[in-house]
Amino acid sequence: MSIDLKTIEQRLLWLSHWMIHHANHIRPKADGIKVGGHQASSASMVSIMTALYFQTLRPEDRVAVKPHASPIFHAIQYLMGNQTREKLENFRGFGGAQSYPSRTKDIDDVDFSTGSVGLGVAITSFASLVQDYVQAKSWGDTQKLGRMIALVGDAELDEGNIYEALQEGWKNDLRNCWWIIDYNRQSLDGVVREGLFQRIEQIFDAFGWDVVRVKYGALQRAAFKEPGGEKLRQWIDQCPNQLYSALTFMGGAVWRERLMETLGDQGDVSALLDARSDDELAALMENLGGNCVTSMADTFAAIDHDRPVCFLAYTIKGWGTPIAGHKDNHGGLMNKTQMAEWKKFMGVTEGDEWERFATIADPAAFEKMLAKTPFFARGPRRYSDDVIDVPSVELDPGREISTQMAFGKILDDLSKGNSALAERIVTTSPDVTGTTNLGPWVNRRKLFARTHQSDTFKAENIPSTAKWEFTPDGQHIELGIAEMNLFLLLAAAGLSHSVFGKRLIPIGTVYDPFVSRGLDALNYACYQDARFMIVGTPSGVTLAPEGGAHQSIASPLIGMSQDGLAAFEPAFADELAVIMEWAFAYMQKDGEGDPDERTWLRDETGGSVYLRLTTNPIEQPGKRVDDDFRQGAIDGAYWLRKPGPNCEVVIAYQGAVAQEAIRAAGHIAQGRLDVGVLAVTSADRLNAGWTAAQRARTNGIRGAEAHIETLLADVPRDCALITVIDGHPATLSWLGAVHGHKTIPHGVEHFGQTGSIADLYRHFRIDANALIQSVGELSHGRKIPQIVAIA
Repeated sequence: MSIDLKTIEQRLLWLSHWMIHHANHIRPKADGIKVGGHQASSASMVSIMTALYFQTLRPEDRVAVKPHASPIFHAIQYLMGNQTREKLENFRGFGGAQSYPSRTKDIDDVDFSTGSVGLGVAITSFASLVQDYVQAKSWGDTQKLGRMIALVGDAELDEGNIYEALQEGWKNDLRNCWWIIDYNRQSLDGVVREGLFQRIEQIFDAFGWDVVRVKYGALQRAAFKEPGGEKLRQWIDQCPNQLYSALTFMGGAVWRERLMETLGDQGDVSALLDARSDDELAALMENLGGNCVTSMADTFAAIDHDRPVCFLAYTIKGWGTPIAGHKDNHGGLMNKTQMAEWKKFMGVTEGDEWERFATIADPAAFEKMLAKTPFFARGPRRYSDDVIDVPSVELDPGREISTQMAFGKILDDLSKGNSALAERIVTTSPDVTGTTNLGPWVNRRKLFARTHQSDTFKAENIPSTAKWEFTPDGQHIELGIAEMNLFLLLAAAGLSHSVFGKRLIPIGTVYDPFVSRGLDALNYACYQDARFMIVGTPSGVTLAPEGGAHQSIASPLIGMSQDGLAAFEPAFADELAVIMEWAFAYMQKDGEGDPDERTWLRDETGGSVYLRLTTNPIEQPGKRVDDDFRQGAIDGAYWLRKPGPNCEVVIAYQGAVAQEAIRAAGHIAQGRLDVGVLAVTSADRLNAGWTAAQRARTNGIRGAEAHIETLLADVPRDCALITVIDGHPATLSWLGAVHGHKTIPHGVEHFGQTGSIADLYRHFRIDANALIQSVGELSHGRKIPQIVAIA
């Protein structure tokens, strides 16, 4: 098989580099700028990926490909008939093969999307945890365990989320996870520091990983057995990274000169060198372990356990090409002259550049051999699972309750039943399980671990509200304080239906301001179209005693701007119940992107959901069952107090400030006509529908009207629109643009401080008196006096 692997390796090396060359030097440029594509970073991975995909992997294995090796991945898929020439010819162009492997944008079989921030590395450990979770359940015990594999650029090891994931993996007894480090010792701005590998090994060893160093290729190991070989090995070990790279670029004659100069005219070493031509000597010195397909295949095959493994594969950046080893090769490309010479060297004839089996003597036999590759034998590995029925979500909130408490009660009620939905819910939280009201759910449904761990406090008869027991049947995964890990776990669990064929309903909770700490991973999860519910709570300056460090401002804007995430901020418990029932179904949808002509939202495509909740108990409006309320809560807004035909003021609020808006409206109505109150549950969905309807009208669909346009259609043009939110005022300030109403936005723009809710609402002018003052001073009509009793 080694000869076949070598042939495959050379095919992949050519196809990947021609793809990049075509994009930069042949395809017409519309912008006049370099397209890029990372030829050198691809070359350093080609042997590793050849051994992995064509000998080691099985269909149940999953791989996160190093982003800069995407041309190799696309070449692999093209060689196997899973990618089109058209897409490769348009690499990094609109609609072409993507710059980095993408589950949602590429047509080939991408397991995990990746980008150059280390997130593709870390998600594999959480995917392994999710795999264990699924297999531990009665409905998933037939799951065949695969290895979750990350191909890692050594520069990615600078990313902090990798080390956060290592710690979480250790705590959760991680297994079936491989990280293969492309240790080419060159990054975008220079050469990796000397001795880094020692630190890498120590870190992985400390967290219980098996560390396998693959430093020498088969040619080097054979040479080390010759007389003088041990001296050559010592020289290689002691050679600085920068010098090794420089000598690689300069070639065999310079290698010979430098080796003779530093090792001296020693008979055995001289004989070893003299036995090889300059080209053969260069091939020997560049035959590091990671660039030897046979060595990599044998190394992978030798792993006979399920413990996590870190492979430190020494490679040369740009291996096998004219730019190998050059300091600037990270973003560098072969020029046309270099490519022409290299094409001859690779044996590719003019006109055959895109031929999958060019240079292959017997293409039919070669293709037949490829078809037997185990990893590809079953075809694409995108799975699905049945849609889970969503039971009616009912809630008796009582007279006063916060949305955070209502969320906990809804989950607790689900935990008492035996619905299929409750069975598939998995919750998680970064050490804030109790303070985000997940405690009752966890007490009933327990925490997940592969082996049973009893609750010591319970065993010792110490009273505690947290009855936490770890068991394989548990449905809560407790995390440490690292929000990046939270969103990576939600991403992995939210892809379970596609990756493992078993649907999960993941729910994560986090203090709302700390959504920002995991924002990179949240965006990454949404980019992959993972399906989950994230609950940010407590939120805003309503979390008054916690001070500015724990009070969120920008998170409503994050919810509005994040693609793939429907953001809600209900004020009342019945709104939350309606939204959660809708969300459990929405998270499972996978339909076409045609918009609903009632709202112009693309709800049939489904997505993830973000709930921004608070700890402030507010008076509830009583039982409401009318369709306008229920549908409005889902669509993003409804009239809590419908304006009359002569309306002078509309107050639009979102979230916990509902009571302030209602109080203000009641007082303003004593001096202004037909005051309306618009309850906004989702500025995100209102805005998305509005912009979509405008696009539709631009495209000739004259009757397109968004939900917010319908709601505001009968409000007189000279009516003042007052908006208020415990968050950034820009969340709602755009409402005036819908039909041209004067808008006076209220919200929070600066860091808060410790105080009472009343203190902070007054300070940030989001209380009832501030709204009254704005109406009196900034809108036409009778001035409205403030009432001290409201404060």
